[in-house]
Amino acid sequence: MSKPQTEQTFFINIKDFLSLIRANNLLIILFTQWMGRIFLVGPSTEWKFLLQDVSFWLLTLATVLIAASGYIINDYYDIKIDAVNRPNKQVVGKVMKRRVAILTHTVFNFTGIFIGFYLSKEVGIVCFIASFWLWLYSNELKRRAFIGNVSVAAITAFSIFLINIYFADHNRAVYEFGIFSFFVSLIREIIKDLEDKEGDVKFGCKTLPIIWGDAKTKKLIYLLFSLFIAISFVIVYEMEEPYIQYYFFILSLPAFMMIYKLVKAVSSKDYGKISSFIKYYMVAGILGMFFI
Repeated sequence: MSKPQTEQTFFINIKDFLSLIRANNLLIILFTQWMGRIFLVGPSTEWKFLLQDVSFWLLTLATVLIAASGYIINDYYDIKIDAVNRPNKQVVGKVMKRRVAILTHTVFNFTGIFIGFYLSKEVGIVCFIASFWLWLYSNELKRRAFIGNVSVAAITAFSIFLINIYFADHNRAVYEFGIFSFFVSLIREIIKDLEDKEGDVKFGCKTLPIIWGDAKTKKLIYLLFSLFIAISFVIVYEMEEPYIQYYFFILSLPAFMMIYKLVKAVSSKDYGKISSFIKYYMVAGILGMFFI
């Protein structure tokens, strides 16, 4: 006998909602922007005054709201695919009605954009572009080979670049950490395509693993890893800060371990473990701001 379907409701429990908006990922975004503010950009000040900076709290709120709306609209369009790839984690269409999801997405989106324009015209424009791009990704680009992967990676880097835009600064270290985030996110997104291949095939997505096959897709990931490591070494060498040079040298070691695990990976579960590990690897990389 099949299990009865979970009743869809207007209100959902906190656990399901946090899963829907990817609370862990939002915390990483929040952490990244505050690390950038504390160690890289903006006027130096005491902790108590830094935490009282209402404008920067609003900037992080706008970023988090737009990112959360992006996750919601992604799940809205991926109801059928998620039913195959991750049925136990599906929220939209299972415990939350689709119209509630689209309403929440819209409220988050417009609130984030409004806050952005309240802070400055430049920040507002960037928030609007990011919001539109996340919708376009979920609706169309996600199902196109490599373009969708690059889109997500670019949005990830945007959350770091935004603090330069807000402070009208051109801090080189911010761009360097943005490049780090871009490459790590790009690699992770392609690995997630390997993980989700079964559902993507079923619903006509044209991701790299479907077009190229697993073996060729892995070769691209090896190339991206190599490029990422090479660029990281060049950037760190030019910083001429011994502590961060040591830190990033140590940080490069897990990259080789991930390559080894990717060589051995054959199942969706294997790729899922690598994808999860890369998320924490990105956090470790952001901690490098402490040494600048």
